[in-house]
Amino acid sequence: MRRACLVALILLAGCGGSPSADLFEVKRSGADTNANLTLLVSDDGTVTCNGGKRTPIPNETLLRARELERDLSEQAELHLVLPPGPNTVLSYRVRMQAGTVGFADTSRPLPDAFARLTAFTSDVTERECGIVRP
Repeated sequence: MRRACLVALILLAGCGGSPSADLFEVKRSGADTNANLTLLVSDDGTVTCNGGKRTPIPNETLLRARELERDLSEQAELHLVLPPGPNTVLSYRVRMQAGTVGFADTSRPLPDAFARLTAFTSDVTERECGIVRP
């Protein structure tokens, strides 16, 4: 009996002991209140908005996040920061294991992965976090 309990304790200690790795963190800023956001996307299929509780995301959204992480990694390794263009509304800084990138909605040329990240951020903050911009 003691042996069975010991085995069960060892197995439980190995499960969920450490949090899942983060895929990336997006810091979005802008003039309106709901523009300012910190979105943390984790590989366990959860997001955290502005330091709140972890919220599960659909599998399709997690797959999009993993693809974005792969597609942004090369620019992140270079710590690419694109200058904003005129009349910027939103600015983004993305931190991931590979490094960081920064850009604005008016940065040109805007790589496809950066444009997809802005759409992803908007979708997730509205659907999963309930943060809607006017």
